[in-house]
Parts: sequence; C-alpha cells; structure tokens
Amino acid sequence: MNHRLSVRAGKAERSRKVDGDKIFYFFSYLLVGLLTILVLYPIVYVVSASFSSPEAVSRGKVWLWPVDFSVSGYTAVLKYKDVWIGYRNTIFYTVAGTMINLVMTMSCAYPLARKKLHGRGPIMFLFTFTMLFGGGMIPNYILIKNLKLMNTVWAMLLPGCMSVYNMIVARTYIQSNIPDELLEASKMDGCRDTIFFFRIVLPLSKAVIAVLGLWYAVGHWNAYFNAFLYLSDKNLFPLQLFLKNVLVQNDFATMIDPDLAERMQEMRNLIKYSLIVVSTAPLFAFYPFVQKYFVKGVMIGSVKG
Repeated sequence: MNHRLSVRAGKAERSRKVDGDKIFYFFSYLLVGLLTILVLYPIVYVVSASFSSPEAVSRGKVWLWPVDFSVSGYTAVLKYKDVWIGYRNTIFYTVAGTMINLVMTMSCAYPLARKKLHGRGPIMFLFTFTMLFGGGMIPNYILIKNLKLMNTVWAMLLPGCMSVYNMIVARTYIQSNIPDELLEASKMDGCRDTIFFFRIVLPLSKAVIAVLGLWYAVGHWNAYFNAFLYLSDKNLFPLQLFLKNVLVQNDFATMIDPDLAERMQEMRNLIKYSLIVVSTAPLFAFYPFVQKYFVKGVMIGSVKG
C-alpha cells in the first residue's frame, strides 16, 4: 500500500514538473517571439519603404509590404556618384583594417597566452588599463595631427588597430584549446616559436579568427566618427559618412537630378530608406558565410584564463 502511494506521489510530482516546464517554455517562446518581431519589423519596414512609391512613403501608407512598387529611390541613390566613392573607400577600409586588426590581435594574444612569458602580468595590466582610461577625443585628435595622419587612409586604419577586449578573447581561446604539451612536442621535433605560431596556432584558431574578423569588419563598415574627425577630403569619405550627411543634415539637393528636383520633398524619406538598404546589404550578404563560426564563438572567452 505504501509502495503504491509513493508511486502515485512520484507520478503526480513528475506531472507537475512537466506542466511547469510547458508553462515555462510557452512564456519563453512567447518572449523570444515578441523580441524577434521587435527586431525584425524595423528592418522589414525599411526594406518595404525603399521599394514603395514616394507618394506612399510620404503619406505613411507603408506598414509591412511595399505599396505601389517602385525602384525610383534606388535609381536616385545609384545616380549619386558619392555613393560609389563611399563604397570603394568603405570596402578598402574594411578589408585592410580587418587584416591589420587580426595581425595585431593574434600576434599579441599568442605570447600573452604563454604562461612562461616574463612580465606577463604587468603587460596585461597595461593593456587592461587602456580599457578603463583614455586620453579622450581632443588628445587623440592632436596626436593624429602631429603624426601627420590627417586626411590620409591611415587615420582610418591605425587608430584603434587592436581591441584589447578582442585580444583577451583570442588569448583565452589559445590558452583553452592549444595545450602547452603541443608546444613541447613541437620543440622536440625542432619547431621554433615562429613556425609553431604560423603552422599550428593559427590553423587551430580559425574559429576565433573568423569571429574576431567579423567583429572587426562590422566595426570598420559602420565606422564614421573617425572619418568625421580626421578627414576633409571627400574622396576619402566612407559610405557611412555620406549616409550620415543624408540622414542627419538632409543633404539631398546634391544627389537628386534636375528631373527629380520638383519631387524632392516626396523623395526625401524614400532616398533615406533606399540608402540605408544599399549601405547595409553587403553585411547581410556576408553574414551567412561566417555564421557557423559566429555561433561557435559565442562561448569564446567564457572560461577564465
């Protein structure tokens, strides 16, 4: 009798746990669904508005789907020669800047991952100190000016050429995934540190390199503040600076041809949406190729090193 009661009590307890799990999962999915809608709707709205007619956009008829399908916004944007200049410069800054970032980050992370490095603690203290304290915008501007980097591509590439946070992530990854025994075995075969770094450490660090490369590339693609401070030559402007001029300063007159001048007021918002899509489309196209590394890299740096 007692055994039957205990069995029934156990079944009742498991049933309550199952019901509790179902309620928890229901509200979790509901919350995630609402957050997904909140994130996706602005993107869908901008894309839909960019493919709508100027009249529909100006009158607020666009909510979810394009209204009176039109590509007039893209036609006006692509006729704006500065967009192509911005694309060229942004692609160069992104590719060259990301390469410099990865070289600096990995070449700094590897020696700091070596526990036998003399002065490892003080060096890490100096790096982490820069994460908390900095000179500020005006000293940085004076530094760039004194180094004669104003109005050069180096003003976009050298400042912030290494993120200390990313370096710590890479160092932690190397410590966690590349054991010291591998280095000792390599040295027994006559492998030097340089060869070990290029032939063993870097190939085994593809995941963290892909993740950090994505972070750096997105940062370079979206960067405009350094260009705003250090560049005055329009031929060196990145795409995001042209986008800022359009969104913030309403600089439309120079990008609309005479045939569209009369419709400038109606075209205003449409051009904004079209230019936003044009400037962000490459990132959306590039992300699926590194998504698997990005998902794998979510936990990188979670283990203390």
